[in-house]
Amino acid sequence: MVTQDIGTEPWRARLSLPVYTVGAAARYAETNTQRVSYWQRGGGDGQTATLSRSSNTRLLSYLDLIEVAFVATMRSLGVPLVRIRRAREYAVKELKTQHPFADYNWKSKGLHLLLQLRELEPDAQVDNAIIGDTHGQMAWHGMVTERFGEFDYEGGLVLTWHPRGRDNGVTIDPRIVFGTPAVRGVPTWAIRQRYEAGQTQEDIVDDFRLDVKDVMDALTFEGLRPSR
Repeated sequence: MVTQDIGTEPWRARLSLPVYTVGAAARYAETNTQRVSYWQRGGGDGQTATLSRSSNTRLLSYLDLIEVAFVATMRSLGVPLVRIRRAREYAVKELKTQHPFADYNWKSKGLHLLLQLRELEPDAQVDNAIIGDTHGQMAWHGMVTERFGEFDYEGGLVLTWHPRGRDNGVTIDPRIVFGTPAVRGVPTWAIRQRYEAGQTQEDIVDDFRLDVKDVMDALTFEGLRPSR
């Protein structure tokens, strides 16, 4: 097996560095901590992990984080974990990468792989992630398409995630503040701390040279509900 070609730039080491807590990953992907923990570690009933187990740490890497987002989408569509796990194993083999859901080839070839897997191992539950028309044309379900739309790819990998969509200014990018969620390079946690310390949105805008929407996006992402 080979991994993605992540190059030699110093920041690229962060792609596989375990730095995100399970709780943070769950919040970013809008799911819950218990589910992500189960996906990462597997169950005591002998169920194997759904995500990569490249280390014994409970922390997740940036590439793991992207896979959490995709697994969360598939689960929200009712695709059983056993089928997601099998699809991932199949993609690892066919795409020759340890993190297939973070690879551009999953966006471009994943639908074909799922259909191929369905022929090899018939299971109607896989169809939850697929839609078809009267002419037999198959496509990703709209929720999967929306998830792909949150990702910017470069060099065959997701390198920027817009976790609340492209209309929201928050991004997660391993090249910017070490992959911390940020708005125009300013960590969302820093904006939250300023706001909770009593600074007005106008003060924060001036201090960080942002606009009001940037601050609102950051605070909302951090779980606050500020008024304009």
